[in-house]
Amino acid sequence: MKKTILLSLLAILLSLFLPLPAPRAVSGAIPSAAAAPLPAVPCAPAPQPSPSPAASSPSLPETIRLLSGGETLELPLEDYLCGVVAAEMPASFPEEALKAQAVAARSFTCSGASAHKHGEAAVCADPGCCQAWLSEEAQRKRWGDDYETNAQRVRAAVEATAGQILCYGSAPVFAAFHSSSAGATEDCGAVWNPRPYLVSVSSPETAEDVPNFVSTVSCWPTDFRDTLLSLRPEADFSGPLGGWIGEIRRDASGRVAEALLGGVSFSGTELRRLFSLRSTAFELTLSDGLFVFTVTGFGHGVGMSQYGAKVMAEQGADYTEILAHYYTGTELVRSA
Repeated sequence: MKKTILLSLLAILLSLFLPLPAPRAVSGAIPSAAAAPLPAVPCAPAPQPSPSPAASSPSLPETIRLLSGGETLELPLEDYLCGVVAAEMPASFPEEALKAQAVAARSFTCSGASAHKHGEAAVCADPGCCQAWLSEEAQRKRWGDDYETNAQRVRAAVEATAGQILCYGSAPVFAAFHSSSAGATEDCGAVWNPRPYLVSVSSPETAEDVPNFVSTVSCWPTDFRDTLLSLRPEADFSGPLGGWIGEIRRDASGRVAEALLGGVSFSGTELRRLFSLRSTAFELTLSDGLFVFTVTGFGHGVGMSQYGAKVMAEQGADYTEILAHYYTGTELVRSA
C-alpha cells in the first residue's frame, strides 16, 4: 500500500515538472497559385487571409536612398513607394490594382537595395533603370486640382499593404512590371537572365482597355536600311525591297524573338530599340513603298502588366490574386 502511494506521488510530481510539447509554428505566408487562364465569367474572389510575419521573411529598410536628378535623397521607404506608385500607375486605376503595384514596387526596391549599383543610393528615379518616382511637388503639378484625391488613393494602397513583399524562397523578388501585353507576358529569359517566377502567363487586356494599344511606325526604305546597317554593317539590301524582309521567328508569348533582315539576324529587342517601338510584339510589312511596324502593347512585357492588373481588378480579383497570377510560385509575406 505504501509503495502504491509513493508511486502515485512520484507520477504527480513528474507531470508538474516535465515540459509540455511546444506548439507547431504556422506560416502566415500566402502561397501563390500557378498562373492559369482567366475565367470567362469571373466569380467574386474568396476572402484572402492577410499576410503575417513568416520565419524566413527578410526585414525591410526604414529608409531608402534614391538617386534623382543627380542628387541622393534619403526617404522613408513607404513615402518613397507613394512616389513610385504615383509615377508608375494612374491613380484612377482600381484599388486592388494600386495595391498590387505597391507590393510589386516594394518587392522590386528590396530586391535591388543590396546591389549598390548606384553607389550610396539603392535605387534611381529613371524608369529605364529602376522605377519612376514623383516628388510631392511633381505630383501636384501633374494632378492639379485632383492632387488631394489622387494622393489619398495612392497613399491608401501603400498603407494597406505596408510591409508586404513577394518572396521566392526567402529572398525578395525582382518584381518587374510593364504597361500592357498582347495576350501574354514575356518570359524573363527573353529580355534578361531567366527567373523561375517571371515566366510567360496570360494577360487579359485588349484594345478596349488600353489607350494606343496598337501603334505603328513607318519608315522610308533608305531610313529602314540605314538604321539596320548602323548595327549590322554586313547586312545586304542591294536586292528588291520585297526581299529585304526574311523569316520572322516568334517566342511562346507571340513577340518577335528574331527577324532576318537583309540576310542578317536581328533580335526583337534590338529592333525595338533601333526603331523606338513600344514593344517587341509587332508585325513588319512592306506597304505602299514603306516598311511598317504594327506594334501591340507597351513595355518589355516581363512580370505584371499594369493594364492587365486593372482588368483583373475590374473582374473581381484582389491584389493577392493579381500578384499570384503574374509572379508564378512566389509567396506574399509581411516583413517581421
